[in-house]
Amino acid sequence: MDFLTNGPVDPGVILPFLAAVVLIELTPGPNMGWLALVSLAQGRTAGLAAVAGITLGLTLWMLAAAFGLTEIVLAWPALYQAIRWAGVGFLLWLAWEAWKGEGDPARAAPETRDRRRALFLRGLTANLLNPKAALFYIALLPGFMRPDYGPALPQALTLGGIHVAVSVAVHALIVVTAARVSRLGGGTQGASVRALMAAGLVLIAGWTAWETRL
Repeated sequence: MDFLTNGPVDPGVILPFLAAVVLIELTPGPNMGWLALVSLAQGRTAGLAAVAGITLGLTLWMLAAAFGLTEIVLAWPALYQAIRWAGVGFLLWLAWEAWKGEGDPARAAPETRDRRRALFLRGLTANLLNPKAALFYIALLPGFMRPDYGPALPQALTLGGIHVAVSVAVHALIVVTAARVSRLGGGTQGASVRALMAAGLVLIAGWTAWETRL
């Protein structure tokens, strides 16, 4: 309770901010769709490895926003568009990889550790190439920060940390649920699942291109 009443953030904004980020995280998006596909095809451990990569990428965007670095991205439209289309292209590459069979759990089994590392890096890369994360912090954080309450940096870091924690909880729930559905269905394998993953990733790429346009 002392942290809530004497912390760096106005206690009155914590619950409204928490409600806002929970609502945002529960809104379907690229991370949610990709994690569900990975967990359905490769199971819970693979999905959690992807969550770790996504979380690191989101944390780096949060730190960049807290220190004012994300404004550089918006100040240079060409840089923003380059990041945006690189992210879309990366998702399309993941779709091609899935179509070729890289997402088949039977092929992934002999190299579990390498597979987890690869999924971590894919999650990290996909989130670093998602400028919507920068827009999220620029648009949301200022509305919950109180200049007369204290320094801006501790407020931004605290609120950003709350958002990252909520995103981890939501993403982990998606992974566990999708992996359980896969187990109840007897596991997923074969060309039909690869085609489903590839199609899903193409849709996610299209979603990302639409949602990140300025």
